[in-house]
Amino acid sequence: MSPIRVLVVDDSAFMRRQLTAIIESDRELAVIGTARNGQEAIEKVKDLEPDVVALDINMPVMDGLTALTCIMMERPTPCLVISSLTQEGALTTFEALELGAVDFVPKPSGTISLDIQRQGKEIVAKVRAAARARLRGRRFRVNPPQAPRSKHVNMSLPLNVDSSPVIGIGVSTGGPQALMEILPLLPADLGAPLLIVQHMPAGFTRAFAKRLDEASVISVKEAEHNEPLVAGRAYVAPGGYQMTVTRSVLGRGPVINLSDKPRGLTFCPSADVLFESLAKLFGSRALGVLLTGMGSDGAKGLLQIRQAGGTTIAESEETATVFGMPREAIQLGAAQTVAPAHEIASQIIKGLSCISRMEERCGTIGAKSS
Repeated sequence: MSPIRVLVVDDSAFMRRQLTAIIESDRELAVIGTARNGQEAIEKVKDLEPDVVALDINMPVMDGLTALTCIMMERPTPCLVISSLTQEGALTTFEALELGAVDFVPKPSGTISLDIQRQGKEIVAKVRAAARARLRGRRFRVNPPQAPRSKHVNMSLPLNVDSSPVIGIGVSTGGPQALMEILPLLPADLGAPLLIVQHMPAGFTRAFAKRLDEASVISVKEAEHNEPLVAGRAYVAPGGYQMTVTRSVLGRGPVINLSDKPRGLTFCPSADVLFESLAKLFGSRALGVLLTGMGSDGAKGLLQIRQAGGTTIAESEETATVFGMPREAIQLGAAQTVAPAHEIASQIIKGLSCISRMEERCGTIGAKSS
């Protein structure tokens, strides 16, 4: 089998050497060329036709965002962004993802990271995943849609854990694009809180939540420990923490629990951990959604939601950037509904409507029997 052919783009000669060594440590990967800036990158993408581009953002002559835009227009190629782990770097990274980049890897210590080898396994894994990524069917955006400035979140009615529905979403590679196709279509009167696990390192999730908030009618924020759940609000799990939902010690309302346990899992946060807690606490009132991503995180948790009587949805292969996580869920029999990303918002609304009708029916039966 032919190796995966990679173009490395970075203005630092040191970073080009280090990234080349990391990538070529895997026998199935081969660096076929390097570029010092975005302009060179565009030319070499045309000449060399790589399978994947490892792309720096901050470069002279032409920056990575401009180069990415041209690459996606002229010769769409899976791009893995190598970004600095700063607030500014995070915002630029999300712009790159909206322009069509498949995924990103943070540089651990700035533009020139002498310790980039720490990210070696992640870089190799994400280059391999990017080579399998589907670029077709994804509607790239230069700017996120603008949501109304006023957001109406009902803070006066705390949720009752024994009667309220809840939504959980798990997503990895390609997640920012998928979520940008889903959250802006959800109405302000959603009627349920939404908890999101996006595989993303600490330092990026707060900026990511802000980005989603700007694009959505519902309110989106990074989750906080012991925060009560509110209908019509979305909570993004902070990078480096497992997010679950538990009963409040002061009442019946559900609250968010953030912890570094369980340890030893591949992902922190993990969709499996979130889904398991929703299945246990909400049962048939839990609605789980598993989107694009490599690996199998979330598949077993989604199955637990279905086995608890809840509603489950998986993204279909036609829009999944990497059809790993949803495929595992489908093969396990965890997904009741399989749909493309642009139809999942309507499927969520439909699922909540079914849960509501079920609760009303159970309430009516209970009233008649009392």
